[in-house]
Amino acid sequence: MAKRAFDLLAAGLGLLVLSPVLLAVAIAIRLDDGGPVFFRQERVGRRGRPFRILKFRTMRTDAERRGGPLTVAKDPRITRMGAFLRRTKIDELPQLVNVVLGEMSLVGPRPEVPRYVASYDARQRAVLEVRPGITDPASIAFRNENDLLAGSADPEGVYLREIMPAKLEMNLTYLERRSLAADIGIILQTLARLVAR
Repeated sequence: MAKRAFDLLAAGLGLLVLSPVLLAVAIAIRLDDGGPVFFRQERVGRRGRPFRILKFRTMRTDAERRGGPLTVAKDPRITRMGAFLRRTKIDELPQLVNVVLGEMSLVGPRPEVPRYVASYDARQRAVLEVRPGITDPASIAFRNENDLLAGSADPEGVYLREIMPAKLEMNLTYLERRSLAADIGIILQTLARLVAR
């Protein structure tokens, strides 16, 4: 209950304080290529329920037809404005709306697309018992994931065989130790990493 109350308060305040930034980004995206401002994609949420995650659009409007769900550094589908939004993680800010709606939490295992969740084993599916988050320990550890994948001849294979299992292990450990204090620590670490960038 305390976690949900914290999520609601922080996400609501965040949307209010950041509203000028969100508006400016929306205008910039429209001016960049004239396409839609937001990108919605089906992800798997708490207890395996699907929901549509909300992000600022960073790729061409036909990106899903031109490639898979993984994005690597210097992906040609990424727009000029999108490269900046991804680098600064500003593209993730609309997920504060998902938090207010109760589909996500500020901190929790990052939600995956259904085709990747289908490969989870019984132990790994424990991450689906909580609301997915905007950030988590794995997001901090693998903050340069796109760069790592860009150097591979088989990015999706590397992700499924190496990166995703490692991230799931980190999140299983998080679930064993989670608390409101730990969540605040993860949020502060995430903000520190973004400022450092």
